[in-house]
Amino acid sequence: MRPLNALGGVALLIALWQAVIWVFAPAHFILPSPADVVAVFGRQPLFLLEQSLTTALEIVLGLLCGAISGAAVAFALAAFPAAATLVWPMVLILQAFPVFVLAPILVIWLGFGIASKIAMATIIIFFPVASAFADGLRRTERDILDAVSLTEASHWQTLMRIRLPLALPSLVSGLRIAAPLAPLGAVIGEWVGASSGLGFVMVQANARMQTDMVFAAMAVLAAMTVICRVAVDRLTSGWTPWATTN
Repeated sequence: MRPLNALGGVALLIALWQAVIWVFAPAHFILPSPADVVAVFGRQPLFLLEQSLTTALEIVLGLLCGAISGAAVAFALAAFPAAATLVWPMVLILQAFPVFVLAPILVIWLGFGIASKIAMATIIIFFPVASAFADGLRRTERDILDAVSLTEASHWQTLMRIRLPLALPSLVSGLRIAAPLAPLGAVIGEWVGASSGLGFVMVQANARMQTDMVFAAMAVLAAMTVICRVAVDRLTSGWTPWATTN
């Protein structure tokens, strides 16, 4: 994702938003203007910063836990194919549950603190990373595997030296898909039950019809989403120099 393209998209969105305000003149509590939202940052900068840091910590830890656990499970199932026939159906069943169903359960189990939000983000990140990486490990070209079978390479050596490197582009793709979902996981957890964070701010402001505060929190969350995607792009850019991952 190129920064100029992102800024251009944001500028266009703000222009359309302001045009709607000029044409339809909605009530402030229905749709605040961009200037009203900017004014919120001027009135309560420290409050928004404090809440943003809470959500940012949940996002980073959830992204790390989800990416590591997803990649580890996919690799372990490739290393032990017999276990995959038992484990993957369970993973697919868990993936079928809507995240809004799991969020209240996580709050009951882990409490209203940061742990339940990290767990929610971890779950959302886990599935795309695990699925993409496992698919890459499975789809090693048959001609390559046939050639390796003519050597004395063991299953472990084939996995580490052939299948793993060739599956890295799939892992990168999974991470790029999952990164923008990490903020969603954290905020869903905060919506269900929290005492701080951007999701908590949105719920409280919405109940008081402070729509400008809701939009300010949404703007910060959108910026975090873009940052997550850009960070993953930068961190994984050197993993697969032989492959194109545009």
